[in-house]
Amino acid sequence: MDFDLVAAALRQDAADVTTYANVLLRTLADALPPGCVTVERESGLAARLRGRDGEVRELVVRLGDRVLSLRAAHGRPVAEVRHEVRGVTLSREPVSLDVWTDRLARELVTQAEADSRAADALRRLVSGG
Repeated sequence: MDFDLVAAALRQDAADVTTYANVLLRTLADALPPGCVTVERESGLAARLRGRDGEVRELVVRLGDRVLSLRAAHGRPVAEVRHEVRGVTLSREPVSLDVWTDRLARELVTQAEADSRAADALRRLVSGG
C-alpha cells in the first residue's frame, strides 16, 4: 500500500471532526481486527429518544503498542498518540490532526503489510468504494 494514497484518503472528510470520526470508524472497523477500534459516544436523551447512537465523542485506534485517539473539544480536533505496553502508558504526545492522520496512515500501511484483510479494506478506502 502507498502511504500517500492512504493518508490522502484518510484526510478526505477531516473538515468536520464528528463526520471524520464516523467515516474513520466505518472504514477502520472493516480494516482492522475486532477490538482495535473503539468509540465513545455522547449519550444524550434526544439521541436515545430517536433510537440513534449519540455523536462520536472519541475514536481510539489500537495498533500494537501505539494508541491513536481523536476527539472533538468545542468543535476542534484534539488528537493524541500514545505508546502503551500492557496497559501502561509510556509516552503521550498531543499532535495536530495532520500529524495524527499521517501516523495513522503509517500504522495502517504496516498493518496491511501483515494482514491481507486489512490490505483489502485499505484498497477500498483509497479507491473510494
